[in-house]
Amino acid sequence: MAKLRKGVAYRKIERPYTRKSKYRKKNFVRASPHNLISKYETGDIKKKFEMRILVVSKQPVQIRHNALEAARKSSNRVLESKTGKVGYKLKLRVFPHHVLRENPLASGAGADRMSTGMAHSFGKPIGLAAQVHPGKAIFEILVDSQNIPVAKEAAKRIMAKVPCTCNIVVEANN
Repeated sequence: MAKLRKGVAYRKIERPYTRKSKYRKKNFVRASPHNLISKYETGDIKKKFEMRILVVSKQPVQIRHNALEAARKSSNRVLESKTGKVGYKLKLRVFPHHVLRENPLASGAGADRMSTGMAHSFGKPIGLAAQVHPGKAIFEILVDSQNIPVAKEAAKRIMAKVPCTCNIVVEANN
């Protein structure tokens, strides 16, 4: 399998490339890659919690689906180990609709006969990304008031995994 390109190559927001249809002719995206995010809500989904901790983006950015899944897993591990399976609710608030493309250029012997260079540079789909604008909440953590320090630690884990600067907002859950 080919090596995954660095996230900085896809960080800047560009025109969304999202058209996926069940009818093949209406697809702009011929083959859409599958989404790696397994769950969007974890923990106790039905319980009403007192406090809400939001991880809010400060800048416009595209976050790849594998970065979102890594952030979800690392924060979920902290929350589950310290509050138990029913002491929290973690919710991913963005969805990766945007299809990322890559135009791989061949190098080495015989590359001039294989590659078209930039002549047909539309690119092949390689992944998905969520387009996040400033002020948009990426993750939401719901806990009771005694578990706020644990939720803040989980939010810091999320901030380490996503490619943008973020704020942690603590508010009462109404």
